[in-house]
Amino acid sequence: MKKILTLALAINGNKILLGMKKRGFGVNRWNGFGGKVEHGETITQGAKREIFEECEIKANKLQKRGILTFIFEGEEKELEVHIYIIKKFSGTPTETEEMKPKWFANNKIPFKDMWPDDEIWLPYFLAGKKFVGTIYFKDQNTIKTHDIHEVKKLWI
Repeated sequence: MKKILTLALAINGNKILLGMKKRGFGVNRWNGFGGKVEHGETITQGAKREIFEECEIKANKLQKRGILTFIFEGEEKELEVHIYIIKKFSGTPTETEEMKPKWFANNKIPFKDMWPDDEIWLPYFLAGKKFVGTIYFKDQNTIKTHDIHEVKKLWI
């Protein structure tokens, strides 16, 4: 059984917008913006809603860059995460109850304070590539195995 989630990151020149997660799954880690897709929403609609809820920007143009499946040892549900680049947005990234946004230079991304898989797939994202893959976690800090590769086209 899969749970469909979204993750979106804005790029501005050589900077990337990340948010410090203040509560819930992934707390105290820098991450992109996103979450679950609600009943009746498309995946893209869910991504846009989550971005606004978490940092108060309106994503005017999104492009899907990747689809990753996360499997955590001992958990029944797989997480299927649709990863987007925010190509255009309006508004100013603003701190909310859930996230504190901050711009980072691409060469100063705080990987030690992020999910351990980000260091594996984020280079594909920053290079403008489309990618798919699966990441198996032993626990929230340890990757058992992973398989990520570039694709020409994403199927959803």
